[in-house]
Amino acid sequence: MKKKARRSQETHTNSVQEECCALCRCSDDDPAMFGEKVTLKEHKISVHYFCLLTSCGVYQRGEEDEGIFGFLVEDIKQEVRRSTRLTCFGCKKKGACVGCNVRSCRKMVHFPCGRKQMFVSQFTGLFPSYCPDHSPSQSLCTGLDISLPRSCSICLDSIDPVLSYSILKCPSCHTSWFHRDCVQRQAHSAGLFFFRCTLCNNKEHFQEEMLRMGIYIPERDASWELEANAYAELLEVYKRCDALTCLCNNGRTHSAKSGWFEVVRCRLCGSRGTHRKCSGLKLDTKDWACSDCTQATDGKASLVRSPQGGPRRSLLSKRHRPSVHSSISCKRPSLPERSGSPEELLQSLVPRLHPPSVQVEVIGDQALSAGLDLVRRADFDPTQTLSVRFKDIDQTPLPNHLWDSDTAKEYFLKLLMQQIQECVVFEGPDGSKNLALDSEALREDLYFDVGCLLALSLVHGGPPVGFFSRALYQCLFNYPANRPLNVTHMTPDTHFTHQVTRITEAESLEELKEVMAVSWEYLELAGCNRPISSLKEREALVEDLVSFTMITRMQLPLQRFREGLQTLGVFDQVQLFPSVFCGIFCEAGDHLTAQTMGQLFTINFSEQEEKLNRETPVVTFWRHFLLECEVGRSSISLQDLLHFATGSAKLPAVSALSSPSISFLHPLAPSLLGFKEGRGVDWRDEGLFPQSEPVSKHLLLPVTSSYQAFKSSMEQAISHHVHLLPTDG
Repeated sequence: MKKKARRSQETHTNSVQEECCALCRCSDDDPAMFGEKVTLKEHKISVHYFCLLTSCGVYQRGEEDEGIFGFLVEDIKQEVRRSTRLTCFGCKKKGACVGCNVRSCRKMVHFPCGRKQMFVSQFTGLFPSYCPDHSPSQSLCTGLDISLPRSCSICLDSIDPVLSYSILKCPSCHTSWFHRDCVQRQAHSAGLFFFRCTLCNNKEHFQEEMLRMGIYIPERDASWELEANAYAELLEVYKRCDALTCLCNNGRTHSAKSGWFEVVRCRLCGSRGTHRKCSGLKLDTKDWACSDCTQATDGKASLVRSPQGGPRRSLLSKRHRPSVHSSISCKRPSLPERSGSPEELLQSLVPRLHPPSVQVEVIGDQALSAGLDLVRRADFDPTQTLSVRFKDIDQTPLPNHLWDSDTAKEYFLKLLMQQIQECVVFEGPDGSKNLALDSEALREDLYFDVGCLLALSLVHGGPPVGFFSRALYQCLFNYPANRPLNVTHMTPDTHFTHQVTRITEAESLEELKEVMAVSWEYLELAGCNRPISSLKEREALVEDLVSFTMITRMQLPLQRFREGLQTLGVFDQVQLFPSVFCGIFCEAGDHLTAQTMGQLFTINFSEQEEKLNRETPVVTFWRHFLLECEVGRSSISLQDLLHFATGSAKLPAVSALSSPSISFLHPLAPSLLGFKEGRGVDWRDEGLFPQSEPVSKHLLLPVTSSYQAFKSSMEQAISHHVHLLPTDG
């Protein structure tokens, strides 16, 4: 008896194990949330489709009819064995197979645990997953009407309009909010061909945004279209006489095949009918319209054409950029994606540029005017490369031979970034700018143009932006995610900031009411003129005022600025990795270090062994010289050195050109220089100075016998150069 009971228990255990997913060890069968659960009894294995797609170590190597959706059984078992060594970040159990796509992040989860831990898995491309620290996020609400009550547009339950992992919104109308689970179930039901926003009916941008935010959209028809005989009732025609008096002896539902008592249907609506005899029609009458349709038309049962205007085009929609819909059909092996540095991420956008180049003519130092003329051209194409030419000789501190070179383009982009920072669309202290509300800039759509120019500058090798405030960066890219703004984020020394500060600093309820009475116009405008009964309510009041000042009243400028930054895909790239790009937008340039300079240049050694032996110690001299420049032991700075070698004193955000390089300048033979072999001073240290080619960013280092000779030669040449050409200071 005991053996039989033990055998029965083991059989039950094996059966339960077969029902559980081999990857996540979960037996739930919810196709909308976990994908279809497939069981191969001959292999005694079950697996969720989403677990297969998001697992890091398994790829679809077979055909669609092989294994499970093209995933071979041996590959699945190999992935199960691999994951047994990995601990889940959520449940702390072994078997985690879904990892964060950022290479430096080590968080691993089971797929169901990932949903609980707010992991975002994108069902497109290589099916990457991202932990909460690196997951994509949506921008703050940009809807123009914020007075409407919020509810999930799918389940209609009330919803707080605060973007989070579980709360998403439509990127087109900005008024459709929904729960993540609701929109996932809607996508599973509607399929690729019917999945769209429930309010604005947008399909293209809505699907693209939902894919980015981790919603799976099956590539099939809607579920209601796949039901057997789902529309059988549509094949039934209306067969009933609706005349006031029916003359048919067989009743209203009788319809002969022809003759007086054949039911003729309304040719407009098809939902009304009559016997010919009952409505006094002729025997050969086939076209008939019911009284309801006759009243809705011109009285002759012909549809009246209502005047239709031509297609309306928004004055603010200057340009339309077609979106690219990623395929979600399969998962194929490829190189893993990673975040990398902002320079590498921007470098990935450079292949979008292509010849021919577009000519930008700059009069004097009016870089912003030249940039605005460029982006406002009717035939403007942001994918073309830039060719810059300065026209005014007197106002351009560049030598004649550099006017049409890449150095001129870098100088133009530097001036452009400086002048954008000082234009009317920004306000606040240097290095911490917020968007300003300017009516003339709105009429001219300057917010869009400035955003477009910033995106162009970053991709074409311009300097980092560096002057955004943290609050502006948060309003644009929602980083840090879903954190409320406070009074310290407001632009200092403005009328609104002074009023909010006085409310914040009120020490008593009476003082608070006095301040609110003085500021009643501002409170009324912000919709915050409400009675306050205690100081505890002040925090919510201040938060509402800050939100109104920096977000609500700035909806249109923020939206147009975002759309300008969409140029060449910069906004999407930044929104995907907001923490990586924060320094590019919010820090005043990179601080040059000896290590940065050393990594910037590529060293090209000679192939001859004799020359190579002389060049090797010069590399040591070069690195030591960089350290002395950094700590101030040299008469020149790292910026001077960079300017001498490349023509720019700042590191670009991204360079579309080849990286700077170093080669070596060898001395001539001693006989050619007039030296004798027996002379005490080393002949290699005489008359050798570094040379640079800023156009090609090439630096020639002198081959000397000692570090002192190398340092003296470098300092003399670079100091002389600094006095000839302008720096970025």
